[in-house]
Amino acid sequence: MQEIGLIGKKIGMTREFYKSGQSVPVTAVKIDKGRIIQLISKDKRGYNAVQVGFGKIKNSKLSKQMKGFFSKKNTEPKKVLKEFRVSKLDNYKEGNELGIEIFKDAKFVDVRSKTIGKGFAGAMKRHNFGGLRASHGVSISHRAHGSTGQNQDPGKVFKGKKMAGHMGSKMRTKQNIEIIKTDLENDIIYLKGSIPGSRNTEVLVKQSVKNIRKLTMSEKIEKMEKLKKVPEKKKK
Repeated sequence: MQEIGLIGKKIGMTREFYKSGQSVPVTAVKIDKGRIIQLISKDKRGYNAVQVGFGKIKNSKLSKQMKGFFSKKNTEPKKVLKEFRVSKLDNYKEGNELGIEIFKDAKFVDVRSKTIGKGFAGAMKRHNFGGLRASHGVSISHRAHGSTGQNQDPGKVFKGKKMAGHMGSKMRTKQNIEIIKTDLENDIIYLKGSIPGSRNTEVLVKQSVKNIRKLTMSEKIEKMEKLKKVPEKKKK
């Protein structure tokens, strides 16, 4: 199983057509090529990991410490540094470049990105509350969240109480998203359906953690075509 992921940018959505005429909504993600900056061994830090750098950044935007770090590693500065825990370090070498080809055998991936921020939202929109009665003595507060506290004991609002507040703009992971196709020339990966976040959102793509046996779209269509070709048994 591939333990290292890649960081990309969500370009937007389109659709993919199959020969059978079926259309599938897909999200296009532009993948950045990653460079292995350093290998972290178990003896050094208690776990094995590979630190990978993504994206370009101007030298002037770096702190003095990071300038020293990159010059020591003899590599160009990277915007994002990401650690991936691995079982063995034998397959990796400092300075190696990782691209979209690491997903060539993968059918499903897990995607992590930040959801679209919705700003300040009420309890009905944010937590799907039912609201108060529309009539019969309820004055003005129809979309309110109702009671939040208790009696004199404990006499406070508990932490985590579902109330109005900032909605969205949180890191979310979507699992088992099918890879519809990959464009190796332009470093674009097409994933089935939608993924969290708006356009140009930073997206982490990793091979699926769960061992799933569901069929891919092309396998489903192939199965359907085979069933069509099988002649129906003559009715007695």
